Amino acid sequence: MSINHAEEIEAGGEPEAVTAAATALTYAVAPGVRLNVRSGPGTSYGIVRVLPEGTRVPIYCQTPGTTVSGYYGTSKIWDNIDNGEYVSDAYVNTGSDGYVASRCA
Repeated sequence: MSINHAEEIEAGGEPEAVTAAATALTYAVAPGVRLNVRSGPGTSYGIVRVLPEGTRVPIYCQTPGTTVSGYYGTSKIWDNIDNGEYVSDAYVNTGSDGYVASRCA
């Protein structure tokens, strides 16, 4: 599945809808955090970029991976934020300790 989308990533609190081929909400990254984006759902995958502080991310799907302890607790859930790009859910304010999006295929 190819993910083509156009959205503005904004700083702020609550999730908001974005225009995208696959509709997704955006969620705030933990305050004061520059978050590593990895090529797969785990810390053993390479870093493809680093998100600046105050970023919001879409979550297209979620998958289990390496357990990470972060700002919002400990989680093995990884969020797919773009094609081939994952961040640990422990650093994303989803308002839940569980899955908030469908599992990645």
